[in-house]
Amino acid sequence: MNPIFNDIYAALPEVFVLTMAMVILLGDLFIQERYRFVTYVMAQVTLLGAAMITIATHTSAVGYAFNGLFVDDPLSDLLKLMTYLAVSVVLVYSRGYITARGMYRGEFYVLVLMAMLGMMVMISGQNLLTIYMGLELLSLCLYSLVALDRDNARATEAAMKYFVLGALASGMLLYGMSMLYGMSGSLDVSQISNAILNGSPDHAVLILGLVFVVAGIAFKFGAAPFQMWIPDVYHGAPTSMTLFVGSAPKLAAYAMTIRLLVQGLQNMVHDWQGMLIIMAVLSIIIGNITAIAQTNLKRMLAYSTISHVGFLLFGFFSGTLNGFIASMFYVASYVLMTLGGFGIILLLSRKGFEAENLDDLKGLNNRSPWYAFLMMLLMFSMAGVPPTIGFYAKFAVLQAALQAGYVWLTVFAVLLAVTGAFYYLRIVKLMYFDEAEDHHAIRTSPDMALVLGVNGLAMLVLGIFPQRLMELCAYAVLHSVQ
Repeated sequence: MNPIFNDIYAALPEVFVLTMAMVILLGDLFIQERYRFVTYVMAQVTLLGAAMITIATHTSAVGYAFNGLFVDDPLSDLLKLMTYLAVSVVLVYSRGYITARGMYRGEFYVLVLMAMLGMMVMISGQNLLTIYMGLELLSLCLYSLVALDRDNARATEAAMKYFVLGALASGMLLYGMSMLYGMSGSLDVSQISNAILNGSPDHAVLILGLVFVVAGIAFKFGAAPFQMWIPDVYHGAPTSMTLFVGSAPKLAAYAMTIRLLVQGLQNMVHDWQGMLIIMAVLSIIIGNITAIAQTNLKRMLAYSTISHVGFLLFGFFSGTLNGFIASMFYVASYVLMTLGGFGIILLLSRKGFEAENLDDLKGLNNRSPWYAFLMMLLMFSMAGVPPTIGFYAKFAVLQAALQAGYVWLTVFAVLLAVTGAFYYLRIVKLMYFDEAEDHHAIRTSPDMALVLGVNGLAMLVLGIFPQRLMELCAYAVLHSVQ
């Protein structure tokens, strides 16, 4: 086969998503307002088509394209499939919300698809330049989405904070990458690894470059001490945008960490392990302690995210394949939990009303026992209560850290997890034991009701039967991480 066709074949999902995004952008110009659902359907068809292409072109072998700029392996295929699923759920949950607030426009769907394209490029990036290009495409789209409601001063302020801090983090990451390039003479992740192993580059400069790279990764994850943007962006952005920012991009951040630290800088594992340990400990402390004091539900979930990132890093700093597998399982579980949690917030919101305070959940069991039950499952899962998937995810990463010899850190994490369970269980108490302050009927579309039900029940089902998801994660990591 012609090498050009080989390259296009490897990147066929990305080509398809880009093409469909352009079709939706142009087609939206000719769609009347009453037929706006066509844009939504086309976006969902794009995700379905990309998933079918990814499955059809999947092999267990690792393939490279565009002279090593792009990698097609089981890890990238599985993370892309997870990304399609997460984005599809985001679109289902967001449709009613953005319609009620005048944001049901083609730009929303195009920006979401282009952001997803950036995630896909990050996931398959095998070169520092490719990874950075994917990251910038994702970031620019996220900045625009946060500020999509132009008349919302709070959203505009959140977008500006996100943009300024994001640009600073991107600059730090780029500076670190330039140092790695200067020391290794290559932008290719594999060649950087070989240069560090076989050559004798200046170790001090490599450490400095590593610090900047880890700082850039920490910002994209939202790990302490680079977490300052998360509460303001989560609180200020429209809830549907918060849902998107807080879910699917974490999958791309996981892939970037694997490509840069595990595949590119595995010979400096003892150097970046210490950095990740500090960030993990700080994230769990700051996230759990600060979340207790929050009365705004979105800010509480923002600090919860910081805590979850800390647990996610436990798998990474173990430095073992089991740890990387556990981290992948954790990030998949986290995305599902985040989708469900913000899905309930979107469900309770309506035109002219944002259900973003803890008091808005009071008496939810009286208004709708079914949705109160789903929210309880989601909160139990975030808290790590068995037999939900959140318990198994925390158990997996802590077990990996324990096996790597980090006994006291594991004990510390367990104690903080118990402390953090307070603010999750507080929501359950509000739903089941307090009187409702809002008595409006809960109305939603059939597709959202169905997806939200499946999302909530998945917390329990995947917690009882986690083997299949764990096997998929193990397959992807073992066949991709050398």
